[in-house]
Amino acid sequence: MPTAPSLTRILVIKLSSLGDVLHVLPAVHALRGATGAAVDWVVQPEYLALLSRCPDVARVIPFPRHDLAARGPAFWRDLRRERYDAVLDFQGLLKSAIPARLARAARVIGPSFHREGARLFYGEVAGRRNKNRHAVEENLDFAAHLGVAVDEVRFPLDLPREPLAEPRPRIALVPRSRWETKNWPPEYFGALAARVLARRPASFFIVGGPGDEAAARAVAEAAPPGATIDRCGRTSLVELGSLLQEMDLVVTVDSGPMHLAAALGVPVLALFGATDPVRTGPFGDIHRVLRLDTLSCSPCFSDACARGDFACLRNLFPSAVADAALEMLDPVRRAVETVRQER
Repeated sequence: MPTAPSLTRILVIKLSSLGDVLHVLPAVHALRGATGAAVDWVVQPEYLALLSRCPDVARVIPFPRHDLAARGPAFWRDLRRERYDAVLDFQGLLKSAIPARLARAARVIGPSFHREGARLFYGEVAGRRNKNRHAVEENLDFAAHLGVAVDEVRFPLDLPREPLAEPRPRIALVPRSRWETKNWPPEYFGALAARVLARRPASFFIVGGPGDEAAARAVAEAAPPGATIDRCGRTSLVELGSLLQEMDLVVTVDSGPMHLAAALGVPVLALFGATDPVRTGPFGDIHRVLRLDTLSCSPCFSDACARGDFACLRNLFPSAVADAALEMLDPVRRAVETVRQER
């Protein structure tokens, strides 16, 4: 097998979603650092601007998933413009394996978690299937497969700063994900803000994407009057990242913004129900996950609650979350965590 230093140009394919795209950054950073290779990346258009802020990526190629009939020919030409030493398909699905095979590349490498017959399009597979680990670690199999040792996991993103006038500590609240089974009740977020404010001053920002506005309003209505600043649905992904990196804590459900905050090194307090934090929790030592471990049905990995009562999240009460948030905001604890991160 050729060693990593022989690679001069690499094509990465990871189309979506936000968290999954971010989980590939450490592998790309390791490969780029070890080889000096130019890295191009195929991704869905909604993530193009964010990836353009990654210093390890030379060129971002938008994949027109929803408009292949009209934009497909231009995409295929763009895909085949360069010749690659290797194509790395981090998605592992048929929709990503086909472009991987059609790109001009000496090697086509897929992930251990491939599905939908994607394996037929790969010449090689990186690592052995093991779902009992974090997605970041799964993706690092590509580095190991190409002979690159990873000493430090980094998520390089160069985002603009957003100066804020609101006093610290600043806490972002992320109340929504795509699955109802991941969502903590919005009134609980409001109660969390009230409990924190009863013990110390803080500034609260509600964030999320288009379609999350109703949940944001419900959070604001449940919180003390004037306690929250609603930025939900009012930022691009780059602007959201700029806002999150000004926070002292992010309290969030399992969501894309959770992974973005973790990638930016902002402490995350994550609330989990249907999904498994071992696989998709916030990556890093400065974060904390709260979940009920007394229910036999959790994690169910389902977007519908078989019980019908969402007990895994509704029984995770604001009092416990407020206690955890205040512990994470403690300046002595934060200083210890900062020292540990810098070592």
